[in-house]
Amino acid sequence: MIQSGMLRFATIALSILICLSATGCSSPRDYFIEAPGADAKQLEDLFGLLDSGRLVPDERYAVIQKISTSLSDARDYTRLVSFLSDVVATDPDGPYNARHLLSIAWAYSRQDADEIAALYYDRILKNFPDLTINGESIHFACLRRLIELSKDDAERIEFRRELIARFPDKVDMGSELFLLGNDYESLGDWDAAIDAYRRFLPSFIADIPGHPDAIQYAQQFIDLATIRKDWTYETLDELIAAVSKAMAAGNARALSKIRAKVGFFAMDWYQDKTDGNSQVIFDFGAFTSGSRIQRAPALDPSSNSREAFLRTWGWTERISVWYLYFRKVNFPADPEVHGRWEWAGIYFGEKMQ
Repeated sequence: MIQSGMLRFATIALSILICLSATGCSSPRDYFIEAPGADAKQLEDLFGLLDSGRLVPDERYAVIQKISTSLSDARDYTRLVSFLSDVVATDPDGPYNARHLLSIAWAYSRQDADEIAALYYDRILKNFPDLTINGESIHFACLRRLIELSKDDAERIEFRRELIARFPDKVDMGSELFLLGNDYESLGDWDAAIDAYRRFLPSFIADIPGHPDAIQYAQQFIDLATIRKDWTYETLDELIAAVSKAMAAGNARALSKIRAKVGFFAMDWYQDKTDGNSQVIFDFGAFTSGSRIQRAPALDPSSNSREAFLRTWGWTERISVWYLYFRKVNFPADPEVHGRWEWAGIYFGEKMQ
């Protein structure tokens, strides 16, 4: 992603140069002072201070920030980028250059040029020491944005690992480790994913946006990766035949052996799978003793190539109807079981319409 923005960066830089040439300004500063929507008198005074040669670094930084704010408030991001680029080029060893480049990156993002913004965030990390402004680390801000912007899994992993290593006290460690595990999964690095999820479990302190089942997901991933998976079947027909035989015989032990040993749920149609009560393991014997359990002759019409529902009844007087839920195992970390069928859960009661 970072390299792909170079051509666009060159194009925009050329546009800025053309714009500067076309203004015909008597002074290079006039181009900025005449920014539409900005306070020209204030900018003229600020540039006067900046060019006076009397400012110490902290004072110079304060003036540059005021000019930047004025251009930003006017939404003149082209002039803002040009001004700050000139500041950095004029004083390449300036103590606040990391902050100026961060503002340039922000300005490009405001122009929907995130690829170019990423170039600057990466440049700051690689070429400039960290700088703390108003209690906030510039490098921390860059890593956060690069993680958000990166579309490359390997690249995003490196940024997230650096964030975790350098700023452990500034991040939600649980969230970062879980998302790191997700990224490793995307790359097919299963061992690294397992390690990240194992580190995540004791670090979890708050819900992760977009991942309400993070704890359950991580634990199941670890379990699937580490235990023997002897409950899967090559075909759905084979699985249903085994379940049907056990039900007809009222064989609770056989039913317990057939069901999935990871992630098996038992819940009503209105319940959420992330609800802890849905993950209970119960004794089939309490529901098969003295009962004649029957099944529909065909799968429910909502079944498809990846999941299936089978209506059964006769389990208990209170809730006679159970829908058995079957699905294909989605676990590419283990090719031997990935794509095989498992009995994954039970829905109590008649199916929701």
